[in-house]
Amino acid sequence: MVAVLEELINSLYDMIQEARSVPLSADKCMIDQEKALDILDEIRTNMPKDLEMARALVEKRNEMVESSKREAEELRRKAEDYVRKTVNESAMIAEAQRQANEIVSNAEKQAAQVRAAVNKYCTEKLNATEACAVQSLEEIRKCRAQFEQVSPK
Repeated sequence: MVAVLEELINSLYDMIQEARSVPLSADKCMIDQEKALDILDEIRTNMPKDLEMARALVEKRNEMVESSKREAEELRRKAEDYVRKTVNESAMIAEAQRQANEIVSNAEKQAAQVRAAVNKYCTEKLNATEACAVQSLEEIRKCRAQFEQVSPK
């Protein structure tokens, strides 16, 4: 999706750069209005897809976090069950408690790592989508301003 938007924006940018200058004006140009509006319509059509993709990333991240929590809870429960079953003598109890704590600690560390990785991934993707959307909006505003300058009043 981002590639499609970038391509459309680049097409619009190229169109403006290659446009003929308006006589007696260095910063104004004439472009094919219909073609420019078609490109802007395509940008508008594709932008909601990027936003939907960002929402899907957030939802996927939430699912992964919940899955990690369930796995950690299951590991903790298994560790606790293991400890209860090995209550025969104090040496076995101490060892079982140490192992259970280690399993829980490892599970919590693993869950934290997964959450951190998922958060980082989602943040990067959302930032990229946001940057693209901001860039698109800036280009659209520039184009609109240029259209308004060259359009008859």
